[in-house]
Amino acid sequence: MAQLPDQMTAIEISTPGGPEVLVASRRPLPVPDVGEVLLKVAYAGVNRPDVIQRKGLYPAPPGASDLPGLEVSGIVVAVGGDVDPTIIGARYCALVSGGGYAEYCLARMDVCLPVPAGMDMAAAAALPETLFTVWHNVFERGYATPGETILIHGGTSGIGTMAIKLGKLFGLTVIVTCGSDDKCAVAEKIGADYAINYNDSDFVERVKAITNGEGVHIVLDMVAGSYVSRNLQCLREDGRHVTIAVQGGMTAEINMAYVMSRRLTLTGSTLRPRTATFKAMLAQEISANVWPLVCDGALRPEMDKVFPLAEAAAAHAYMESCAHVGKITLAV
Repeated sequence: MAQLPDQMTAIEISTPGGPEVLVASRRPLPVPDVGEVLLKVAYAGVNRPDVIQRKGLYPAPPGASDLPGLEVSGIVVAVGGDVDPTIIGARYCALVSGGGYAEYCLARMDVCLPVPAGMDMAAAAALPETLFTVWHNVFERGYATPGETILIHGGTSGIGTMAIKLGKLFGLTVIVTCGSDDKCAVAEKIGADYAINYNDSDFVERVKAITNGEGVHIVLDMVAGSYVSRNLQCLREDGRHVTIAVQGGMTAEINMAYVMSRRLTLTGSTLRPRTATFKAMLAQEISANVWPLVCDGALRPEMDKVFPLAEAAAAHAYMESCAHVGKITLAV
């Protein structure tokens, strides 16, 4: 193994603001602690939380790197205590709490997943954040079971496309909303059973029509705000409403008598601040239930553009244009 450098190139947030505040810098190489590995990053995923952090609205949790980047793929080049050194040289992808926009990144070994032989490293980097988020919120918090119907907002986003694919692999009927007929067509091609253009039709009425007036079992909500009361109207009795982002606003006015009378459940979560123990347990469940589908090729992320690490600002601008379908990655 070649000698590791003392420093690395990283993309840091110089000050809260637009994409232009993402600038290259030189930083000391991180050193893995007990239970950690150091990955020589091949690709890093770009996610909406990175954009929110760049704007100064989503600070890194205590102890995490201040660099953006919540998922990476790469080669293990060093290990900390309690980690088997024979994995040095192996390919892994990992969910991280920050630091992905760099040539090297620390990851806890217990949230690393082995990249299957023949799998593209860009695709591997595009898996952890959306896969962990969707699995936890749809199947653990939303209690999705085969034969149920789910409504997913933002059907062509990274989260939306992963939710479509996981939903279909685990026996759900999938309804999505998108902002144009073209994106609706793409969502259906990816696997959605129904796609609703929210700009030219009322998704509440369309959901009722699709479900013969019964409604869906689950809503995966990334909008919040005024969407919440409308989402509740889409739920059948005993339905579950799961919020994972608040792009439409942090507050909502809802009729609690309606919630009670229909026995609805409202929940939600954020992944980044959760404890290392929780993330390790989630990784174990994904390894047992989902990773076999990755290994046999049945599950792959929907890939959009790849930008060089030095063009992270352009990648953010592209994400904020909402022109993408699926995942954006940075080549390191």
